[in-house]
Amino acid sequence: MLAQQSYAGLLSLVRIPAFSVTGIALPVMFWAFFGLPNVGRNLGGIDAGEYTLATYGAYAISSMMLFNFGIGVAQERSQKLDLLIRATPLPASIYLVSKLIVAMVFGVFALAVLFLFGAVAGHVFIPADRLLLMVTRLLLGALPFIAMGFAIGYTFGANAAPGATNLIYLPMAFSSGILVPIDFLPDLVRKIAPYLPTYHYGQLALSSVGAKAEDWTTSAVWLVGYTVIFFAIAFRQYRREEVRKYG
Repeated sequence: MLAQQSYAGLLSLVRIPAFSVTGIALPVMFWAFFGLPNVGRNLGGIDAGEYTLATYGAYAISSMMLFNFGIGVAQERSQKLDLLIRATPLPASIYLVSKLIVAMVFGVFALAVLFLFGAVAGHVFIPADRLLLMVTRLLLGALPFIAMGFAIGYTFGANAAPGATNLIYLPMAFSSGILVPIDFLPDLVRKIAPYLPTYHYGQLALSSVGAKAEDWTTSAVWLVGYTVIFFAIAFRQYRREEVRKYG
C-alpha cells in the first residue's frame, strides 16, 4: 500500500512540471550564477565551489520539502482529496509517510543533478565520504521544513498557500546564508540569522564538507526545537480543520 501510494505521489508530481522542473532547476541555476564564477576562491576555509554546493543543496532540499507539503496539502484540501482519502481504507500514516518518501526522492534527485552540474561545469568534486554525510544530514535535518509545510498547508487555502510559502521561505533563505554567503550580508541580518531554521540547516550542510561553521550538534539541537514548534502549530491547525469539517 505504501509503495503504491508513493508511486502515485511521484507520478502526480512528474505530471506537474511547474513543480518538479522548477524544484530541480532553480538550485542549479543559482549555483551557475553565484557558485560557478567563484570556483577556486576560498570561502569559509574551503573552495567556494564546495561551499556553495553545500548551501544550495540545503536550499534544494528545504524548498522541496516546504513547497511539497505546504502547497500540496493546501491544494488537496481545496480539491476535497482529504475527504476522499478519509473515506478510503488508506491509513493516515501511510498517506503521510508516502508524501515524505516522494519529497525525499525528489530532493535526492535535485541534489544529484546539482552535484553533477557542479562536477561537469565547475570541476568541483566533493569527496564521497563528505558527500554522503552531507546528504544524510540534509535529509534528516529537513524535518522542521516538513512541519512548517504542514502548518502552512493547514492554515492557508490553495490560492494563498503559494504566496504565503514564498513570503515565509524566501526571506529566511536570503537572510540565513543559504542563497548568499553569511559574510556578505548586512550586520543587522547577520545578527538575526542565527535565530532562523534555515541558518542552522545551512550550517549543518557546511560543517559536513569541512567549512567553518557551528558544531553539527548545535545545529541539530536548534533544528529539533524548530521541529517540535512547527509540528505543534501544524497539529493545532489540523485539529481546527477536523473540528470544522467533522464536528
